[in-house]
Amino acid sequence: MNAPVTGSEPVHDLVGIGFGPSNLALSIAVEEHNAHLAADRRLDALFLERQPRFGWHRGMLIDDATMQVSFLKDLVTLRNPTSDYSFLCFLRERGRLIDFLNQKTLFPLRAEFHEYFEWAAARVAHQVAYGSEVVAVDPVRAEDGEVTCFDVTSRDAGGARTRHRARNISVALGLEAHVPPGLSLGERVWHNSALIPRAEELARSGTPVRRAVVLGAGQSAAESVDYLHRTFPDAEVCSVFAKYGYTPADDSPFANRVFDPDAVDVYFSAPSQVKQSLLDYHRSTNYSVVDMDLIESLYATAYREKVAGRERLRFLNVSRIREVSPGAPLDVTVEFLPTGEREVLAADILVLATGYRPRDLGTLLGDAAKLCLRDDGDALRVDRDHRVETAPEVTAGIYLQGGTEHTHGLTSTLLSTVAVRAEEIHRSLLDGRKVTATV
Repeated sequence: MNAPVTGSEPVHDLVGIGFGPSNLALSIAVEEHNAHLAADRRLDALFLERQPRFGWHRGMLIDDATMQVSFLKDLVTLRNPTSDYSFLCFLRERGRLIDFLNQKTLFPLRAEFHEYFEWAAARVAHQVAYGSEVVAVDPVRAEDGEVTCFDVTSRDAGGARTRHRARNISVALGLEAHVPPGLSLGERVWHNSALIPRAEELARSGTPVRRAVVLGAGQSAAESVDYLHRTFPDAEVCSVFAKYGYTPADDSPFANRVFDPDAVDVYFSAPSQVKQSLLDYHRSTNYSVVDMDLIESLYATAYREKVAGRERLRFLNVSRIREVSPGAPLDVTVEFLPTGEREVLAADILVLATGYRPRDLGTLLGDAAKLCLRDDGDALRVDRDHRVETAPEVTAGIYLQGGTEHTHGLTSTLLSTVAVRAEEIHRSLLDGRKVTATV
C-alpha cells in the first residue's frame, strides 16, 4: 500500500516502534530538547509499545542478578551528565543514593535498574501509547512520487486499528527468543526469557520438580541453573552445553573499550573483513560467556554437594540435546560428543537458554522495506547516524536501534551506548528538519 499525501492528517516528526531502553532514551532526548522551546520548534514524537506497560526482560529479573554494564551507562549520562533522568537522580528520589554509594559498586541489581527504567518511562508517558502493536508501515507519496512520510498502523488489545503519520520512524523492536531447530516451546519447555513467571507458576501449582535441564553456556544459562537450583531445593539441575566448561566473560579494561562510542566510529569505517575480525576477536565480551563470580559460585556449590554425597547440580559438558520426547516427564536425550554415548534424562522442565536473534524487519516494514537499500550480503545499509539508506525518492527517515551489528559493531543490541545513540538520532532528526525548512 502506498498512501497519498492528503494534507489533512497530523504528522509526527517521529514515531517510535517499540519502547524498550533504546527508544526510551530517545524519548528523553526529545523531552529535554522540547523543555524550553516554543511549540513550533519542538519535536512531535509518539512511541508505540505492544506491552500494556513498560517492561525489560522481566522474565530474568532474578533477585540477586546484577547488571553487566556500569550504572553510568544509563539512559542519559553519556549524552548529558547533568540530566535529571540519570540513575543517580533516580536513587536520590528513591532515598537510596547514599546506601548505593556505600556498596562501592558500579553494577546495580538488574531489578533495581529495571525500576529505574520504569521511573524514567513514567516521566515521559505522555509520549507513549502502550497496548499498541504495530502491524504495518506504509510509504506516503506526494504527487511527484516522493516518499515524504510513513503511515504506521497499530492495533490495540481489542483489535481496533489506528494510523499514525510520521516524517521519521525509529525501529527498536529488540530481539526475539531463539529456539533451536527440532525443539519447540510448551508447558514444560521454556525459553529462559520466561524463566521467573513460569517457575513461579509451577511452584504455585504444587507440581513436584524432580529434575530440570538447562541448555546453553552463556550468562543466562548459568543464571537459570543457579536460580532453578535455589528455587527447587529437591530437584536435580542438569546444565547441558557443548563446551568443556563455562567461558569467563572478558570484562577487562582494554577489551571493554570495544563498547566505547569511539569504537563505533572505528568499526563503521572499517573494511568488511576488519569488521568480521573485530567481532571474532571480541565475542568473549558478550556472547556465550559467564561472569567469573557466577562460574566460581556454581563450581563451589557442585563441590560442596560432592563432599556431602548429594549431588543435585550436574554439568553435562561437551554434550548436546539430540531429542526431546513430550510427556510428563519429558524424555531428554543427551549425547556426549566425544564418544557418541547417549543418556535419556526424565525431566520435569527443559529451559532453553539459547540466546536471541534480530526480529525480521521485512515483515514489519512491508512495502517500506522495498525502499531500503541492501549490501552484497543482503543486509540493510545503514548510515553512521543509524538511518537506513533508502531509494532516492525517499526523504522520510527510517532509524534502527538494534539490528546493526554488521555496521555499528557489538554495541548494537547492548545498553552501553543507548544514550549516545539517542543523541546521534536526535541530532540527525534536527538536521533533517533544517534541510526540509530550507527546501
